[in-house]
Amino acid sequence: MLIGEIGKNAKERIRISIDEFYGRTLINCRVYFRTESGEWRPTRKGIALSKQNINEVIGLLKRASNELKEAE
Repeated sequence: MLIGEIGKNAKERIRISIDEFYGRTLINCRVYFRTESGEWRPTRKGIALSKQNINEVIGLLKRASNELKEAE
C-alpha cells in the first residue's frame, strides 16, 4: 500500500509503502527512477523497516532534524 512519496532530485523519488515480504509486514522506503517510457521503477536503494523498529528510526530522524536546526 503506497503511503506517499517525495522528490529526491529531478530524476528520482522516494516512496514510502507498507508491504508484505515472506509473511512479514514491512515499511518500505525505496528510491524510484523514471524510465524512458515515463514509468516509475524501484531501484535497489532503500530500506525496509519492521514494525518493531520504525519508532526508533523516527526518533533518530527527529534528533537529526533538531541537530540541524541547532547548527543553523
